[in-house]
Amino acid sequence: MSVFAARYARALADVVLDAKLNTSQVEQQLGDFAATFAGSKDLRELLLNPSIPTRKRLSILDAVNARVGCGIQVRNFLAVLIRHERLSALSEILQEYRSEMNRRLSISDAAVVTARPLKDQERAELERQVTKLAGMRVNATFREDKSLIGGAIVQIGSTIYDGSVRGRLERLKERLVSS
Repeated sequence: MSVFAARYARALADVVLDAKLNTSQVEQQLGDFAATFAGSKDLRELLLNPSIPTRKRLSILDAVNARVGCGIQVRNFLAVLIRHERLSALSEILQEYRSEMNRRLSISDAAVVTARPLKDQERAELERQVTKLAGMRVNATFREDKSLIGGAIVQIGSTIYDGSVRGRLERLKERLVSS
């Protein structure tokens, strides 16, 4: 992780919060641009080529922005990255930005592993319970692992809550062996 990525991420977070922008919309705009940028080799070659004048690269950015629809602050942030030859580190900067915003907004990432696919209502309820458990808002990511048999495992930071059937059986086995 580079030091400059964290600086750019903090600066963008400052702009977003000072301007009272909708953080979800900013995240969506950044994600849309990043996907467009990553998905087009030609675009990357143009925007990352220092031999092309900055003014020309900024006009290319504006043409892309007309399609992607980034707000003025996001567009200006991307222009700063182009001017300072930092656009090649966009994914790293965005990762730092997400972490910075989560820290500032007291949002914790939670990884939830379940034995079966959950319906939207079940996910919402489980996320509500995890929020209550964590004592702060959470950004939950879900995945399946059929070996759990039932229940769920939740990881928030370095803390793991094992409510799976497999985990319960393993704990029961340990108690029986130690008795």
